[in-house]
Amino acid sequence: FETRSGTLVVERGADGNHVMSLPSDPVVPYDVQDGLAKQIGEALGVSAPDELHKGRYILGVWNDPKQVRAIKDAGDIARVLRPFDIWGFIATAQGDEGYDIVSRFFAPDKGVPEDPVTGSAHCALVPFWAKRLGKKTLKARQASPRGGDLLCTDDNGRTILSGPCALYMTAEIEI
Repeated sequence: FETRSGTLVVERGADGNHVMSLPSDPVVPYDVQDGLAKQIGEALGVSAPDELHKGRYILGVWNDPKQVRAIKDAGDIARVLRPFDIWGFIATAQGDEGYDIVSRFFAPDKGVPEDPVTGSAHCALVPFWAKRLGKKTLKARQASPRGGDLLCTDDNGRTILSGPCALYMTAEIEI
């Protein structure tokens, strides 16, 4: 894939999963005093996140993974993010049900009310949770309605994502 981050290569792993290495997106605490956490919770129909962090997107951390799983849809999150000139929101919590982390990703102003499984969101999630949990490799669940599982590795400024993929198109372009 040719992207703004450069060329991204997807390889078939020995286990049949597909593997991609992406640049990590470290986040920093985002301490805003205007009630943003409360607005986010209200926009998504759940309690306010317990922490906010910021990288490319705003990352909301809940102490209870049930809150992340309970989000029904993007709600009014786009309106809440616009004044901060941010178009993407990651909802996350330490995992349950055998996962290290659980997450959701919303970008309605980019035409993606909720992305089913988001590589760029995991570029922030993996270094954040790897440090917090003291683990280099994490089992992640993106709990969107379609959902997806990823095996993620924090690799010195790179985020390695591995998971099953479905072939949906084969094409040739002739110029």
